[in-house]
Amino acid sequence: MTATTATPPAPFAPLLKAYGAFEARLDTQAWFKGLVLLAVRLWIAQFFMFSGLTKIKSWPATIALFKDEYHVPILPPELAAVLSATAELSLPVLLVLGLFTRFAALAFFCMTLVIELFVYPGTTENYYIFLLTFVLISHGSGLFGADYWAAKSRA
Repeated sequence: MTATTATPPAPFAPLLKAYGAFEARLDTQAWFKGLVLLAVRLWIAQFFMFSGLTKIKSWPATIALFKDEYHVPILPPELAAVLSATAELSLPVLLVLGLFTRFAALAFFCMTLVIELFVYPGTTENYYIFLLTFVLISHGSGLFGADYWAAKSRA
């Protein structure tokens, strides 16, 4: 038995040809990928920034949460609260600028991993953050980020 290449039915051939042309054109457009990466960076940044602002808005309540509800391993609750708030307020700035994007995304990936394993396991939101931070870790800031332009100026 020999393997043959299946050809699409006649009505679908123009559609598949048009889609192939669209996809080839999109692959050459760095601005589109950069725009998507910018949207991902901004979404993750606002998500964590709001969380950090909530933490510092009521610091005694934050400490109480880290003592009573968030059972972060190894770290004392006060230190975990300070590290968490610091990361959630500083790393979003890096993401918005597209500066050290992979580092900031990796930090948020690790933070979310701790949340998933020890604080709120099985939260769907965590899986979205895992996916989006992985996109940034693997692709960087894109065209609309400082990392891209810094790398371009070094080359």
